[in-house]
Amino acid sequence: MIGYIKGTVMDLEENQILLENNGIGYQILMPAAALEEGLRPGKECKIYTYLQVREDDLSLFGFLRKDDLQVFRMLLTVNGIGPKAALGILSGLSADELRFAVLAEDAAVIAKKSPGVGKKTAQKLILELKDKFDLEEAFEKKLQRQEQESAKDAGSDVRNEAVQALTALGYSGTEALRAVTQADDGTARDAEELLKLALKRMI
Repeated sequence: MIGYIKGTVMDLEENQILLENNGIGYQILMPAAALEEGLRPGKECKIYTYLQVREDDLSLFGFLRKDDLQVFRMLLTVNGIGPKAALGILSGLSADELRFAVLAEDAAVIAKKSPGVGKKTAQKLILELKDKFDLEEAFEKKLQRQEQESAKDAGSDVRNEAVQALTALGYSGTEALRAVTQADDGTARDAEELLKLALKRMI
């Protein structure tokens, strides 16, 4: 089993990425929302994965957060929902939104936002998962994700400042963005420190 793959994004398509790790390119199917979360060619990232094994096919499904993978696995326990249907559900609803929809027994929302999932399947999903979700835990996970998003937004401002500083020094926007992305390992305290790390990569 492949728990996660850490590597460099080489290409993005409508519902999948090509991630390179040690000279091997992995095609990973991902929810549409995940592909919009700042993934771009040249960016290093960690993708939590689920490997589907069939006689004639091996498919990797990936998620940016472990929580999303756990919810994906729970969806697979529902009779009639396979990996592609589960991916479709998580493309229309975040893990938090799905948890609250199940706890509220809102089949209409699940059916409306999940491609290929009708109201009957949504009702079955609720019936089979509602005892596996806890309301207090759902609120805790939502709060935790909001805190992570706030931290990410702050980090994005630092990256933008570093990119602007590099372009002011005469580098192209593409060069600046690539250098900052590669240098941003989470250790820089501010834009100035990130700028220094990026410049080292450009010398």
